[in-house]
Amino acid sequence: MAATMGVVMGFLAFLVIGGLTGVFVLVFYPRERRSKPQAKKFLMAALIGFFAALASSYVGQFADLFQSGQILEWLSAIGASCLAGFLYASADK
Repeated sequence: MAATMGVVMGFLAFLVIGGLTGVFVLVFYPRERRSKPQAKKFLMAALIGFFAALASSYVGQFADLFQSGQILEWLSAIGASCLAGFLYASADK
């Protein structure tokens, strides 16, 4: 039970960190908008941020750069989700 609790908490943490970071990048990306972003764009930004955060965690652990729960893992997750959200927001027309 305790082993699966850490996996679930890690999944939820990356969902929250990656999702919020992706949405914040979409909202605060400096450019001129003709209208407000639709809900579909917010959902896509959140999912892209989540998958980027999750992928950076697994790639960093696989490359033996850090272990699960270290601060470098969280920093890489935040950085990857910011970068992915920035690329999504800049490609969005």
